[in-house]
Amino acid sequence: MDLNSSPIEIFFFPYVGGGHQIPMIDMARVFASHGAKSTIISTPKQALSFQKTIHRNQQLGLSISIHTLKLPENDEISDTDMSATPFTDTSILQEPLKDLLIQRKPNCIVHDMFHRWAPDAIDGLEIDIARILFTGSCCYARCVRASLAKYKPYEKVGSDYEPFVVPGLPDRIELTRSKLPPGTRQPEQHQDHKKMHKVDENISGVLVNSFYDLEPAYVEYFKNELGYKSWLVGPVSLCNRDVEDKTERGKLATIDDQSITTWLDSKKPNSVLYISFGSLARLAPAQLIEIANGLEASNYPFIWVVGKISKSADQGPESEPETYLPSGFEEKIRKSNIGLIIRGWSPQLLILEHAAVGGFMTHCGWNSTLEGLSAGVPMITWPIAAEQFENEKLITEVLKIGVNVGSIEWASWNTQPSAVVGKEKVEAAVRRLMGGGDEVAEMRRRVRELGEKAKRAIEEGGSSYRDVDSLMEELKRRCKGGA
Repeated sequence: MDLNSSPIEIFFFPYVGGGHQIPMIDMARVFASHGAKSTIISTPKQALSFQKTIHRNQQLGLSISIHTLKLPENDEISDTDMSATPFTDTSILQEPLKDLLIQRKPNCIVHDMFHRWAPDAIDGLEIDIARILFTGSCCYARCVRASLAKYKPYEKVGSDYEPFVVPGLPDRIELTRSKLPPGTRQPEQHQDHKKMHKVDENISGVLVNSFYDLEPAYVEYFKNELGYKSWLVGPVSLCNRDVEDKTERGKLATIDDQSITTWLDSKKPNSVLYISFGSLARLAPAQLIEIANGLEASNYPFIWVVGKISKSADQGPESEPETYLPSGFEEKIRKSNIGLIIRGWSPQLLILEHAAVGGFMTHCGWNSTLEGLSAGVPMITWPIAAEQFENEKLITEVLKIGVNVGSIEWASWNTQPSAVVGKEKVEAAVRRLMGGGDEVAEMRRRVRELGEKAKRAIEEGGSSYRDVDSLMEELKRRCKGGA
């Protein structure tokens, strides 16, 4: 960028759910570090979760700020915490956003795909603003979904559990109908699925939280076969370099970082399994018991983030899971010092990057997947919803940096899976990953190599670093009326 010219102004309009909000906040910080004027569009309540981080960036001299949209008095989006579902209605923000865009006229707005109304609101304005989409997933997952939509291979099998190959992709990706969301299997019956496709129309391109060396064949497929202009600018989580940024990312952790660090320091390198299913998944009480019994039987040290629990499909979530763990389980692990249970929010980056952590049992959400491999940690895959079953195939079969636990049922955000993974499968997966051997040694070599490539991608001269600058240069040309 020409340092003597006016900075490019980019608005970042994240969704209210943590899995999409957190990476876009990091993305805004990355662009600010490259000289852009980054503005994060938020609500008063939503902004509380990241204002301290942004203040620290401002003290470092970065041109980054938060603009909270003015809402009707005493009004707020009903669900603005880290566990907001993809169907949370954010349309109350439409008019305030339009007013802001008309007033400020930024060069570009990056908006989340779950603001389904954003295309109509932004494209309908008589001002020239580049509209860029953020989907929260990688190029690979978008390619798989595009192939499913085009060829509909799931219609050619006789049951929900009969495998089929997703056609036309660089790798052999095999799925079953049971691993697909209802909107993919029966798109005509799901209006939200149709709206999701509309957000792709008339965009200037897609910002992707990934890096070229992770999925080169799918980056090319995404651009050349699907026709999307894209910039890969990740892993954006790596912009969090100090302890404060890592512990306050998303929400304040429910356990202090020193307690975790002290516990991990007492363990051998690569000996601890970290278990987390993200901010949104709700497991059944019966599933918690199976996990606890499987962990106990495997006898490996672990940190388990026990998240939200669903009592049943019709009773809704319960936030306090203490009563659902086996009797005496917590006392045993406390006395033996073999495990650490965290309830609520955990400092995931801090944990994954510790030398003692040698495995990550994950729901395969894209943020967790990227954070795990960036830290060089192999995974036990336990997909639940969204594109997580596709991500599992990337982890276990394309990149070969993980093993699956045996999850086979796609589950809606507010219901429990119908198939419970038993303690035997939990124990077997833990023993397989944490027990060592040639297979795991090769996984560790592969994931360490990917972790190093991830770090190189964001440094000066790296592929993601170049893509950030490439987008900014393109916006500068657009501003001047160039090609």
